[in-house]
Amino acid sequence: MANKQIFVNLPVKNLEKTKAFFAALGYTFNAQFTDANAACMVIEKDSIFAMLLVEDFFKTFTTKSITDTSTSTEVLVCLSCESRAEVDALVAKAVAAGGTTPREPQDYGFMYGHGFQDIDGHLWELMYMDPNAVVTHQNA
Repeated sequence: MANKQIFVNLPVKNLEKTKAFFAALGYTFNAQFTDANAACMVIEKDSIFAMLLVEDFFKTFTTKSITDTSTSTEVLVCLSCESRAEVDALVAKAVAAGGTTPREPQDYGFMYGHGFQDIDGHLWELMYMDPNAVVTHQNA
């Protein structure tokens, strides 16, 4: 059986600006699935991808209207990180590239999270969880 993959599809206003934003965070793009209408951003090699679709192209996949991210949230994408430092570094890169931070970091001791809003208004949460805490909670 093949490994599962996830492709999160997000509408974007300006594909080139959005690609530049995420490239500044260190993400790459799969050229095989990237053209003038869409970019396949590689989040985790072989398993997690974000399809960044120009709004008019995105509309061909749904009959519903696109959420106005200045007033509403349709989805919050959460990615795990390997350390608190990685969480903070990605948020800093996002802010430097033109993103914003919608809230302060959240520190729960065993879990640490922070996030950013990209230039299209999509919310990205980044979290680190102490692996020892996960084992403790699973066995509780």
